Amino acid sequence: MDITGQKTRSRPRPDRTGRTAPAWLVPAGLILLSLIPVLAGAARVTELAGGAVVTERNARFLESPVPVVLHIVGATVYSLLGAFQFLPALRRRGRRWHRAAGRVLFPAGLLAAVSGLWMTLFYALPPSDGPFLLVLRLLFGGGMALSLLLGVRAVLHGDIAAHGAWMTRAYALGLGAGTQALILIVPELLSTPPGPTLRAALMGAGWVINLAVAEFVIRRRHRA
Repeated sequence: MDITGQKTRSRPRPDRTGRTAPAWLVPAGLILLSLIPVLAGAARVTELAGGAVVTERNARFLESPVPVVLHIVGATVYSLLGAFQFLPALRRRGRRWHRAAGRVLFPAGLLAAVSGLWMTLFYALPPSDGPFLLVLRLLFGGGMALSLLLGVRAVLHGDIAAHGAWMTRAYALGLGAGTQALILIVPELLSTPPGPTLRAALMGAGWVINLAVAEFVIRRRHRA
């Protein structure tokens, strides 16, 4: 059973060359993608705990640290634990694993989404951000929270397919920070930091890419 709660094939599919893809590739890739924001979050918590010097970038976090700490904790648990839902060896254990993980994943994901929305609305905008990025954060953060709620509503009504689809979308949005880091690292390496509008567009692309992959997975699952 995967993150969606649906039954899946226990045997890995062979690729076009006839070789069987290792079952751990997908969760390993998701964990690696998650490590970028997870490590950044750990550095932020260390900064908050160590009495860092106040700058334009961290002033809002030092003045009100609780929301950002809650966001980091929720996002870390959600992204790392969620990756293991794609591991076939755990899926074969059936509903017990899925339900136990879900009882942790749902509140952790909702905590990450709601705290992110709170910070977007009430933290002062840093110099690198702008109103366009604020709107995108509200849109995709709200979309993650809504997807989680719709996923729970679907499973309570016995609609496992819809439950799986909404939870897959929520996880894709939750992993947006990892994809955004990969996209934004290019201008950083070129020493050409993007302006607020371009930065917002690049970050928005991270969420859109993840959602596109999620929709592909959902449709492929339904065809199977």
